[in-house]
Amino acid sequence: MSQPVQPPNQPQQPYGGQPVDGNPYAGQPGGPAAPTGNPYGQQPPAPTGNPFAGQQPGQSAPFGGGAPFAPAPPARNNILVGVLVALGAAVVAGILYGVIAGSIEREVGYAAVGVGFLVGFAASKLGGSNPAVIAASAVFSIGAVYLGQLVGISMVLSDLAQIPFSEVVGDHFGTVTEAWSEEADFMTYLFLALAAAAAVGGAKKAG
Repeated sequence: MSQPVQPPNQPQQPYGGQPVDGNPYAGQPGGPAAPTGNPYGQQPPAPTGNPFAGQQPGQSAPFGGGAPFAPAPPARNNILVGVLVALGAAVVAGILYGVIAGSIEREVGYAAVGVGFLVGFAASKLGGSNPAVIAASAVFSIGAVYLGQLVGISMVLSDLAQIPFSEVVGDHFGTVTEAWSEEADFMTYLFLALAAAAAVGGAKKAG
């Protein structure tokens, strides 16, 4: 009895492999592994131009940089500090101005300008460019030059009368002010005005 003839070119399963998911070569040793997932499935997100776009709120920046620093608030104008600084600078500068004037027995316009500039610059530097600070600087500069003129006159009277400077100021201060009134002229008042103008200029320079 004859046996059925096998059809030609029938695919063989070498080494007893079994087809996997319709791929007759998936089970062959040494062959490429069959894909098990979608090769075009999840893709990394496309760059958006912001390298930190994926960070959560509150997450620190890379390299330990932390969040960017917030800009510092602008400093407030401290009127009281400015006025006090103007007063202190006026007293010191006025005494120095008086010592110079008394030593040479004359006033110097540049010294009066320097007094006003110093007072205005120091007051505005520490107290801000507030109009009240500038006005106080101008007023105190006039007072500083006036104080210096009194100190200078007291030094001159001390030399003329051959008495201590402290005694002239303490016991004969009325005589000093009378001498200032008698000796005051156009240049005396001009120096006062120059000091005030210089104080305004110094305050603007500092601001």
